[in-house]
Amino acid sequence: MNDYLNRIYFNNTVRDYLLVFAAIIITWIVLQILKRIIITSVKKLTGRSKTNIDDALISGFEKFLVPYIYILINFAIIDQLKLSAGVNKVINVAATIVTVYYGARFINHALQLSLNLYMQRRGEPSSRVLQMNGILNILKVIVWMLGLLFLLDNLGFEVTTIITGLGIGGIAIALAAQNILGDLFSYFVIFFDKPFEIGDFVVAGDKSGTVEQIGIKTSRIRTLGGEELVMPNAELVKTPIHNFKRQEKRRVVFNPRVSYNTAPSLLREIPELLKQIISSKENAVFDRAHLASLGEYFISYEVVFNIPTADFNLYMDLQQSIYLEIIETFKARNIEFAMSNKSVMVEKDMTMEKDEEASKNDKPLTT
Repeated sequence: MNDYLNRIYFNNTVRDYLLVFAAIIITWIVLQILKRIIITSVKKLTGRSKTNIDDALISGFEKFLVPYIYILINFAIIDQLKLSAGVNKVINVAATIVTVYYGARFINHALQLSLNLYMQRRGEPSSRVLQMNGILNILKVIVWMLGLLFLLDNLGFEVTTIITGLGIGGIAIALAAQNILGDLFSYFVIFFDKPFEIGDFVVAGDKSGTVEQIGIKTSRIRTLGGEELVMPNAELVKTPIHNFKRQEKRRVVFNPRVSYNTAPSLLREIPELLKQIISSKENAVFDRAHLASLGEYFISYEVVFNIPTADFNLYMDLQQSIYLEIIETFKARNIEFAMSNKSVMVEKDMTMEKDEEASKNDKPLTT
């Protein structure tokens, strides 16, 4: 048995290989025991805290730091063997790759944790947190690119030359992808300036609907007709946007028109009648009512009232109730609404035709 253990393979005895393998197994068992004892104890302590910071830190320690420590210890154990220069180089490269991998993942985890905590402290809604994932993905890509450059530098490549090439190539790509970059920068504008958020009802130009998704390149809007409208972010940023969800109140202006046959005493009473009708309605705040203009065929009043809510259905119900009561009140007071210009002209033409026919039929008798 001793002879077999003392046999040499690749400059190391079988005993050396067995000891290294046993050390790796023992290290894994010890780390698992320590992880369970320490992390379980810490989780009990942090479970009493009101914040999620400590929980996220423990999660990052468990996901990234413990595996990385275990791999580094394994590399140190394997390094005790007498290995050739080529194998040592492979091990060093592997250690560098592992370091970059876990380092990039840990940095990305810390970025996500920091941004999420920042959004929570600001009281941002969940839709904004989801929207932040677009920016977070861009930051993660940048971290991985920096990690790749670090890895190449440690492997002996000329990083300066690579960066110079990437710079020239980046300019060419930027020129070729101006629209994509424009949408990307517009996404940052939408995120930080917040002209609208997911769930807002917006009108942009001749398009309107509820925002369902804000992506890096496009935003998706559900129109009143039910179809999905996909709009580039750059177009949205250039277009004036009406955000009805942020509307705090509605200002209603309408112009009832009455006939010139209305008695002057009734004309004086109309503003007060309109005020009483509007003031009697709940959620309607009367502003003013005046005789505004004297048209060719009608007398026009201008009435203004406010509704201290942006609820569209409430606005329509209230407006309908006010209009109906105005019609009832005017009819009861014998106040005639004026007809439109076209109706008046048609009525005049019909009257003239009747007069002409009457004049034709009323010819003098001849003998």
